Amino acid sequence: MKEFLKKIIRGIVKGAMYSYCKIVYRMKVVGKENIPKNGQIIIAGNHRSFLDPPLIEVTCGRYTRFLAKEELTKSKFLAFLGNVFDAILVKKDSKEVKALKESMQTLKNGDCLALFPEGTRNGLEKGEKIKDGVGFFAVRSEAKVIPCGIKGGKKGDWKVTITYGEPLDFSQYKGSKDKEVIEKVTNEIMEKIFELAK
Repeated sequence: MKEFLKKIIRGIVKGAMYSYCKIVYRMKVVGKENIPKNGQIIIAGNHRSFLDPPLIEVTCGRYTRFLAKEELTKSKFLAFLGNVFDAILVKKDSKEVKALKESMQTLKNGDCLALFPEGTRNGLEKGEKIKDGVGFFAVRSEAKVIPCGIKGGKKGDWKVTITYGEPLDFSQYKGSKDKEVIEKVTNEIMEKIFELAK
């Protein structure tokens, strides 16, 4: 798909998603001023439903690339959206080098990388271990992390609120390969995310 056509389709789809979220879920955005308009950033949020990626996409105000599981492309519709929004595909339970390089290049280009440390919807509730990708990218780049808490959008509480916290700076650990440092950074980010999602 040519880049010009992709941008047009992306704009149309984003407009439709924004209207859907606003009308159906009475979407409310808090803290958008915390997102820098330029420069590399990482947005990290809690993952509750299929709605989470679209919510970030239509509210953050940035060209954003998401890390997504490769198996999502089995659906023609999701594969189409992945192509339109330049998703970075990751094989399940894999530290795929290609995806890591593509993610780092996204940040080096001064763009926004978005991911969900839980790895899957309601990962913690399912007993899944938090993925340390967000900590890895935070310490291997100069990108600040914007924690994002999403709540609502469920039966009995349909109104959705998406809250962006203040940027987290981990530049003191830049370049570290220490697993304990990466886990420490990941845990700090997750604490902020869940604080915002309360």
